[in-house]
Amino acid sequence: MSGTTVALMWEARATAGRGRELLEWARARSVELAREPLRRELLRAPQDRVLVITWWAAAYGDELPELPEPAAELITRPVHRWRFESLEAAESPA
Repeated sequence: MSGTTVALMWEARATAGRGRELLEWARARSVELAREPLRRELLRAPQDRVLVITWWAAAYGDELPELPEPAAELITRPVHRWRFESLEAAESPA
């Protein structure tokens, strides 16, 4: 194991009226990844946007499983993807 953590971010915007469908599609695909991430988070925002973040014990350039592109009729534009390497993390006191 590399000792570093990488976060993959996947964000898409649903076509009008299909936000719930895109959310369910992303939820299903995020649990079907070829490997299990350290952590997975599913978020939504106005305008039927869906964000999936997965955290991996990996180096920045490692090959990692990513969510695919949904069917074109489900989204308004191509998926946006970002990759970040964790540099520091802090927990808030309880």
